[in-house]
Amino acid sequence: MPDIVDVARALYEAFVDKDVAAAELLVAEGFHFTSPLDNRIDRRTFFERCWPLSERISGFDFVHLVPHGDRVFVTYEGRSTSGQRFRNTEILTIAGDQVVEAEVYFGWTLPHKAPAGGFVESD
Repeated sequence: MPDIVDVARALYEAFVDKDVAAAELLVAEGFHFTSPLDNRIDRRTFFERCWPLSERISGFDFVHLVPHGDRVFVTYEGRSTSGQRFRNTEILTIAGDQVVEAEVYFGWTLPHKAPAGGFVESD
């Protein structure tokens, strides 16, 4: 049985390598993907909608790859081919040697320019 962190890492490497065949082997037939822009889309829709973004990805620097049961909590700083950087967190659910679910939480561009004054309380 493969290490779930290795399975997660391999999926990100497939995006960087533009290796759709490797990604298809890593993404289970019953896969679902959820993000702020997608509500539990299926495998086919994931590859149609998300895979083309691999053309703009040049790398991932992992901040956290934390296994917990059948899930891997991943925070990364991504690099685009245009030189932009961004930070996201994802929760991948792994079964055997495949990803069966992905939840994506968009972060921010890097460097992150927070508003002056930080947190503001509301009345």
